[in-house]
Amino acid sequence: MKRLKLVQLPVPPPAALAATGNVPLAAGCLGVAARVHGLGQHLQIEVLAPSVTDAYGDTRLAELIAKDEPDFLGLSLYLWSSERSLHLAREVKKRSPRTKVLIGGPEVGPDNPFILGQDGYDVAVTGEAEDTFSALMTKLAAGEDVAGMPNVAVRGKSGLLPFGPAANANFALTQYPSPYVEGLVPVDPERSTYLETVRGCRSHCTFCFYPRSSSVLRVLDVERSAQLIATLRDKGAREVVFLDPTFNHRPDFEALLDALAEVNRDRTMTFFGEIRAEGLTPAHAAQLAKAGFTKLEIGLQSVNRETLKRVKRGGSPEKVAAAAKMLHDVGIELLVDLIVGLPGDTSDDVMRGIDFLGAHGLGDEAQVFALSLLPGTAMRTDAKKDGVEFDPAPPYRVLQTSTMNRDTLRSTLERAEVQLNRRLDEQPRPHLVDRAARLDMPDVFQLGEPASPGAQHVSLWCDAPDLFEQRDAIGKAVDARLAIDPYATLDIVLVARRNFPLDLLDSVRAKLAAGTQSYLSRTLALRGEDLQRRITVVVPQDSHATADWIDAARDVVPVFRDQTLRQAAADAEALGDTLPCARIVGDASDPADWRRLNDVADPASVAFADRVLEIRWLHRLLAVA
Repeated sequence: MKRLKLVQLPVPPPAALAATGNVPLAAGCLGVAARVHGLGQHLQIEVLAPSVTDAYGDTRLAELIAKDEPDFLGLSLYLWSSERSLHLAREVKKRSPRTKVLIGGPEVGPDNPFILGQDGYDVAVTGEAEDTFSALMTKLAAGEDVAGMPNVAVRGKSGLLPFGPAANANFALTQYPSPYVEGLVPVDPERSTYLETVRGCRSHCTFCFYPRSSSVLRVLDVERSAQLIATLRDKGAREVVFLDPTFNHRPDFEALLDALAEVNRDRTMTFFGEIRAEGLTPAHAAQLAKAGFTKLEIGLQSVNRETLKRVKRGGSPEKVAAAAKMLHDVGIELLVDLIVGLPGDTSDDVMRGIDFLGAHGLGDEAQVFALSLLPGTAMRTDAKKDGVEFDPAPPYRVLQTSTMNRDTLRSTLERAEVQLNRRLDEQPRPHLVDRAARLDMPDVFQLGEPASPGAQHVSLWCDAPDLFEQRDAIGKAVDARLAIDPYATLDIVLVARRNFPLDLLDSVRAKLAAGTQSYLSRTLALRGEDLQRRITVVVPQDSHATADWIDAARDVVPVFRDQTLRQAAADAEALGDTLPCARIVGDASDPADWRRLNDVADPASVAFADRVLEIRWLHRLLAVA
């Protein structure tokens, strides 16, 4: 029997020990489709477990996949995972040359030259893939030629051939059972459970991918939706995220809310979804709360009405504010989106949007982010005509528009942060735990050790009496780590036992910058940061580093000082402000010190050497974020 492995890589988490939320729903749906079409009789189908894809670094993951030389490897490509997935494909091919690699997902399409120009895969599939994938695998399993199939592109001797004729998906959602029910995707109470009850979207926002998929709604009816959610509840689901493009635009919206309230009458589950303000009533808000929705996402996008028309968003800021009040009145929290860089918007428009959010009590719930021109969107197609320049590589960030140049885009985001009094982007959190005595996937390495494969997020500790004298050794160790796991998140930890020339930081940063670029390394490029490869200075308790030197280092990189819980609690307000951040070592059991640290300290200014305590603190940090 031939073997197929399906792999879906996670969104990189904000910290090494944070849960990723990775749910391989797309991979599971493809596996279900293959079974429905009878392929299970001739094909052994495996969806790689999230516990594996979350933890393993590049080399270990490639070794695991290639170990039994599967006949086929299917990779679901998303904004955050495309480059790492294609690297994984190439590494698997080195170890198992006969494995045929298939790629699909939102990133794969005829308008994305970035993906089409990559190597390592044999077949590309575009669009909703359940039907296409099943037909494709039927032919591949039989050894037949698949060139020219609808929505399929095949690599020939001279490169990737054009996609076959485009075909829109029209299958009913009832045709394929849930991969949770079929056992291909686990229901994990510690992760969100992602659920689709609608595919297609009636809106035509030019910045959104959904219109390419379908403007016709295909719906899982109320009764089947309720039955599925009841099954998920019984399997342990606690947080259900509806992936429906616009949850309140589905037919029988009110009836579904009533059904959810009945299924969730003991309130063991919470629900999350994305809605639009138009048509929302106080009665809807009450129903949403009764059903168990505790948070919703709603798009403001811009306060410039001409911009909203131009991007075919429609609606109005006033309706968003009115809907937000209805939802707040019933206790539902919000995420309110404001996009920076929409064609036609100026910096002043964005700042008027920030003021609007503040005036309506939505500043703390605002998600303000730079526009990405996603493959498959009308906005990408019209970018040149609209005067929009964007990075051709993920995350495809807008670089400038006809009304905002590069400097203006960056300064607008900075002004928004000042106005909102908080950072808008994910703040890199260094991995500063001690090395575990036994760990299946090592994530802490020491300078001087032979380089070996590790976890998806690792730290390399550089500790020597004179670090500057060891700069060549540090550079070689960095090179080795980048070669072994090029897409891993890497923290370089410089242990400052005494002052060292800060030129060392520039030397290490140059080494890191020479590593393979990726979605993660580009995400914060607009603000001059690298989310994938970072430097942190740790000052040990017996350090002879001077206060002036520490202050100078803090101007360049994060600095954490080793100290007891009691010391950190006493200085809680000043940590990360007038004092270095704290890395807690030793006994940390005093409840009073914990309470003070928890109540007063900026969560990002505290890290723990103990792995269990770091995870405990992360729960607080992510809850605050």
